[in-house]
Amino acid sequence: MRVYLPSTLPLLAAAHAAREAGPAPLAAHAVTPALREWYAGGDLEELEYAALTAAARASLRLLAADPSAPRRRVVLAAEIPDQSVSSARGDASLDGDDRSLVEITAPVPWKRLASGHVDDLAAVPDVTAAVEALPAADAGDEDALFTVDGAEGHDLLWYATQELQHLL
Repeated sequence: MRVYLPSTLPLLAAAHAAREAGPAPLAAHAVTPALREWYAGGDLEELEYAALTAAARASLRLLAADPSAPRRRVVLAAEIPDQSVSSARGDASLDGDDRSLVEITAPVPWKRLASGHVDDLAAVPDVTAAVEALPAADAGDEDALFTVDGAEGHDLLWYATQELQHLL
């Protein structure tokens, strides 16, 4: 199963050094039955993009938890055996990113990574503003929510796994 792990550049550096992402359990995003039901008209590519986008939003929360991390969202795509993935949610009526949320029950070996997706440096001001606006957005402030959504205006750049070390 293809999963999308939210990350940051420091977490990426730690995973690169350890040759695995962990420890388990790890929150990730994937094409789940709930996501398929919610986005019934989407093909697999669109569904995977929705899961990737959910992981990028989760990366914002990781950035908020680490003030020293460079303000660039990071998502690691990995191929994980189905038995290592459990559905964190199964209800299609759930809001937003919860539809794609899964739990990885074991550390993810570096060799299981398929690619990395990272913000371009041009996204840093919008990502920084989004991270700062998270508390107000969570409290229901529409302007703050607009700011958080603004980070999604930047596409993540694709990196092959052998290129990720150059970001560290």
